[in-house]
Amino acid sequence: MKFRILILITFMVKIFGVQGQNDTNKTIYQFKVANLEGDEFDFNTLKGKKIMIVNTASKCGLTPQYKKLQELYEKYGNENFEIVGFPANNFLFQESGTDEEIAAFCEKNYGVTFPMMSKISVKGSSMHPIYKFLTQEAKNGVISSSVSWNFQKYLINTDGQLARVVSPRTQPDDPKVISWIEN
Repeated sequence: MKFRILILITFMVKIFGVQGQNDTNKTIYQFKVANLEGDEFDFNTLKGKKIMIVNTASKCGLTPQYKKLQELYEKYGNENFEIVGFPANNFLFQESGTDEEIAAFCEKNYGVTFPMMSKISVKGSSMHPIYKFLTQEAKNGVISSSVSWNFQKYLINTDGQLARVVSPRTQPDDPKVISWIEN
């Protein structure tokens, strides 16, 4: 009888999984980062919202995407949607400014009001932990990817889990992105 119960428990664990500490670490909510002003930004405050995380740069051919990101934020930001930008200087030195310079550039040129974080690395040995989470299946539980260029987008579902990786060249207002936000 004890053997049957052990087999049944093992079977149920395999089918239904066990929600332990490791599973809670597979959400974006575990992260706290600094914003451009140096204040702490806690992803835990975004529980229940869909989130678009995007690595940005001020001197890139894709920089005009800031305009569409801001328009998207203005349209859906009051709903359960948030955009979080992470300036990064990983591609051809296209984000060489300081946090203060980046903030001024974003506001002056694109009127950015969505949260912008302090400049980080999104690739290589100095990759920020949040991008390790976004790019490594072992950490996010969904898929491995690499950041191919500035303005790559990571879509996070309302449970804080990675839902989709969107190419840098795909515009923020692409119908597939809009459909994801609205559904």
